[in-house]
Amino acid sequence: MPRPARILAFGDNVVDCYRDQNLMFPGGNCVNHAVFASRAGAESAYAGAVCDDDAGRLIRQALIEEGVDISSVRIEPGQTAYCVIETQDGERVFVGANLGVSIIAPSRADLARLSDFDAIHTGRSSHVDAWLPRFAEATKVSYDLATVHDPERIAQVAPHCFLIAFSAGDASREEALALAERAHAAGARWSLVTRGIEGALLAGGTGIFEVPAKPVDPIDTLGAGDTYIANVLVGLLDGRQPEAILTKAAEAAAQTCLMRGAFGYQASMSVDLSNIMSLEAVYLTTRPAKASEDA
Repeated sequence: MPRPARILAFGDNVVDCYRDQNLMFPGGNCVNHAVFASRAGAESAYAGAVCDDDAGRLIRQALIEEGVDISSVRIEPGQTAYCVIETQDGERVFVGANLGVSIIAPSRADLARLSDFDAIHTGRSSHVDAWLPRFAEATKVSYDLATVHDPERIAQVAPHCFLIAFSAGDASREEALALAERAHAAGARWSLVTRGIEGALLAGGTGIFEVPAKPVDPIDTLGAGDTYIANVLVGLLDGRQPEAILTKAAEAAAQTCLMRGAFGYQASMSVDLSNIMSLEAVYLTTRPAKASEDA
């Protein structure tokens, strides 16, 4: 049998704090991706930075229990990143965050590991765009642009990508299709657009592929998009047919919606929220990761 795909997720992490329930869950795009790629059958690793606090220990322990390699996780002084979530009128709302120590640049050791992996996954929340050319020299790049649909940003990122992904739950099919085709034309080998309850579409050199969402009565949709991206990346690396890949991804995303948090592991919230920032302020003030001294 062929060996499993090997994927390194590099970058962001948080504990998702449900303040109104006094609960926290491990999460963040790259942590979620590492877990969901492992659940999809890949050999998964995560590289990022946390602190030796309750939140950081929760993230590390959850990754260990999910079989994710955490040998490249750094322990830094300060505070582990967090995101605060509340339920308003039955809807999940992100009300603020603090990125703590989570924004890091790859070290020399991180870069040296890349050729051991079939792909590296990162995204807009990791702020490592300057490193994408280096990543792409060593392995395939998966990148989550999430709700950023700006043509200029797509033109900067897509040429380095094996897979680029977008979230477009409010977009029409025509808008989602145009977005996928724009990214593919800009240089991404594959372009994925998830559309929430409307399903998803995948654009590549062999055409456009679509599947509907698998209907469920969701408990919590957090992590569903990350589930989709991870399953699509694993399927593409394994050489499966696009329709089969999307179908499995839809089923996995539906299962994610049936648990609390992105992938479980709830704990009582023990996070100092006194330095919470609005999401707008987080993105305005966060600086891209610079090279570390040994990079």
